[in-house]
Amino acid sequence: MAFSKVLVANRGEIAVRVMKTAKAMGYETVAVYSDADRHARHVQVADEAVYIGASKVSESYLSIQNIIDACKKTGADAVHPGYGFLSENTEFAAACAENGITFIGPPAPAIELMGSKRLSKIAMIQAGVPCVPGYEGDQQEIEYLEQQANKIGYPLMVKASAGGGGRGMRLVQSATDIVESLKTARSEAENAFGSGELILEKAVIAPRHVEIQVFGDTHGNYVYLFERDCSIQRRHQKVVEEAPCPVMTEILRQKMGEAAVAAARSCDYVGAGTVEFLLDQSGEFYFLEMNTRLQVEHPVTELVTGLDLVEWQLRVANGEKLPLQQSELTLTGHAIEVRLYAEDPRLDFLPQTGVVHRWVPADLPNVRIDHGLRPQDEISPFYDPMVAKVIAYGKTRHDAIRLLTRAVDDCVLLGVNSNKQFLVNLLKHPIIVKGDTNTAFIQEHFQDDESLHNQTLGLEHLAIASALFTNASSNNSWNTGIALSLPLKLKHDDQQLQVLVKRDQNQVEVEICGQTFAIQILEQTAQKLIYDANGVRRSIDYVLDGNHLYLDAVNGNISIENATYAPPETSDVAGDGKIRAPMDGAMINILVSVGDTVTKGQTLIVLEAMKIQQQIKSDSDGIVEEIIAQIGQQVKKRQVLLNIAFTTQ
Repeated sequence: MAFSKVLVANRGEIAVRVMKTAKAMGYETVAVYSDADRHARHVQVADEAVYIGASKVSESYLSIQNIIDACKKTGADAVHPGYGFLSENTEFAAACAENGITFIGPPAPAIELMGSKRLSKIAMIQAGVPCVPGYEGDQQEIEYLEQQANKIGYPLMVKASAGGGGRGMRLVQSATDIVESLKTARSEAENAFGSGELILEKAVIAPRHVEIQVFGDTHGNYVYLFERDCSIQRRHQKVVEEAPCPVMTEILRQKMGEAAVAAARSCDYVGAGTVEFLLDQSGEFYFLEMNTRLQVEHPVTELVTGLDLVEWQLRVANGEKLPLQQSELTLTGHAIEVRLYAEDPRLDFLPQTGVVHRWVPADLPNVRIDHGLRPQDEISPFYDPMVAKVIAYGKTRHDAIRLLTRAVDDCVLLGVNSNKQFLVNLLKHPIIVKGDTNTAFIQEHFQDDESLHNQTLGLEHLAIASALFTNASSNNSWNTGIALSLPLKLKHDDQQLQVLVKRDQNQVEVEICGQTFAIQILEQTAQKLIYDANGVRRSIDYVLDGNHLYLDAVNGNISIENATYAPPETSDVAGDGKIRAPMDGAMINILVSVGDTVTKGQTLIVLEAMKIQQQIKSDSDGIVEEIIAQIGQQVKKRQVLLNIAFTTQ
């Protein structure tokens, strides 16, 4: 039955992206939102919006009943689930069908089958799709799994059958480690997915991760829309995605494409799906899993095919035949995508929360940026920290990668730290540029990149900060016409810097540790400073918020505080015994009690934000004097959670 109003059961960039196409096709659109998303961009983009509950995902975006109720309230007769949340939930797909609502995705049985690594692998073997040798049986005792592992041989992968994102997954190098790895993977899988079912696979060392985009309709037609290479990964999470794969041949593309179609056909698949493969160095490929939804990285396929995959989803869900047959599909040029995250690579990619003072996506030809942020916004601790997807298209791979590097660098995100410089440096790496990569690349070649370590402020940035702080100062001594050297105390991360600033009209000179540097201010607005440094004209974006300055430089977001007139610090220093939250989040576990003796570096608390658990450790030896926070409580960044009394020697 034809539908006319589409509710997008998601948030952020994917909700905005789906609504864009739905509107262009004439459909009415409905957004859903939680407490944290009341003023979010996707709510503003939609024709209508419905509140579905508290910020916690289980009470809003994962509440099937709340979303069904939102459909009934607005008259929405179709639901697009996006990715994540309920997109691969069989109960949700079934609930939509029971209520006469079109689910824009595959039928529930296909979702259920492909949601199990064990059952889907059995189905793929039966369908003739190449699979990694291993064990996917239903006998799941640890002792039996150990026997099967020894038969398969090492190195070997232990995987949670219901898993994803690297959870419940272990690489086992020898028989001595297998039992412990099985137990750990099972425990992790039970906690994360509610199922301890495991499969075993022969490890494919240093493969490429290549996935095929497939589509099916309700008339029995299937096509593959070529491949995407997603080999650049960190902790089993994709970092760079591109199309086509740099090492793909026409013969291999056809073989992989036909295997992907066979996988889709075997489960009567309908709509957009992705069949993921491991491609080894000899050109052999093996089924990994099938994602029964639109992928995060679908824009690279759209750019090289010239197609709108969401449009195809809507047409297929409305009962239409696939718009094109296999022989009519073409692949042109090259597209590459990266994901811009609010996270700090210098702190092991710790998610960042807080106020976004300024967000300006890059504006370049052949660059597409999918995002869900307003120009001033807030990063919530409740959801994934992805800010935007930055995608570039070029006639050649080198064109695309060069343009993408520039596009990422041109994005302005001030107020929270991001992985911007990490991405820029990654895209410039000679091995990446060459395209000779595999899933182990970051671990083997990128662990010492400067974006992963703290960086000191250079003289030029000190001069810029001094110029902006002194220009905003109400102290008239800067404007007497006499070039005075006055002290300025600046804080950056844990550094305190004392600089001498000499300002003569638009000439600003800083001195620190016997070194000097001068800049000439050429033009200044509320958001951008244009200056001359050593005869070179440059510009820099900034936000000045009282005594806090945010510069778009080095790692994309330098935060500098003017502490010249601040009172001296007393207790808020490292080792003061006050254990604070490093980010907004939820208290998952408290591992100590009042009166316990603890040592410096001991884990005290487990905090969760944006699906990532963070261990909070003691900063001193002592005795737990007071526990302020409680398990389940939502806490703010820098909030004191626990006090430790120092032990006397």
